[in-house]
Amino acid sequence: MSNKIKVHIADDHKILIEGVIALLHTEDDIEVVDYSLTGKDVVKWFTKNNADVLVLDINMPEMDGIEVLKMFKKRGMNVKTIILSSLSDPKLVQEMISMGANGFLDKTCASEHIIKAVRSVNNGIQYFSDDIKTSLFNLYVTETKDENVIEEELTEREIEVLRYIANEKSSVEIAEQLNVSLKTIETYRRNLYRKLQVKNVVGLAMYAVRNNIV
Repeated sequence: MSNKIKVHIADDHKILIEGVIALLHTEDDIEVVDYSLTGKDVVKWFTKNNADVLVLDINMPEMDGIEVLKMFKKRGMNVKTIILSSLSDPKLVQEMISMGANGFLDKTCASEHIIKAVRSVNNGIQYFSDDIKTSLFNLYVTETKDENVIEEELTEREIEVLRYIANEKSSVEIAEQLNVSLKTIETYRRNLYRKLQVKNVVGLAMYAVRNNIV
């Protein structure tokens, strides 16, 4: 297959890297192009090379995963990143998302999700393992329980788009389902972010669940 998804893996445990490589090599559309053992090596590699998706650990020597994302942001480097970590505190996950992470997997269940995560993130869709989704949802409910946030009323079409988003459909897929342009769907997304006062797809999905839209 010519258009393979090129993946770079960064972790300070080579045995884990080898395990991830073994999993990804079972798929014809995914190719692991290289790996790094330190944060500095990751930044150095992406300065000279490209990959479609980076699988990144948080705890690494010389420069941790948080610092790597900060460096990418500072240099204007748009690297689609999946965090693979044993640290799954929801506030940490939120921080990583705010710095540009596109997905987050707990290492304990990575084998169940890594392939789907790589494909989703490559297609521009955020991906989180089930335990991460649950912890983020619980944090969201706790943080908003006592807030008096006035939400603008959603139109029927906005609710329809929100339902598709919560079911992990991409903008392209939604546009095809609703027979509208991709630009129209992106406008609906922006309106949903503004009206619901959330910053990412996770926030939209949580709102949809909380309000029985899905």
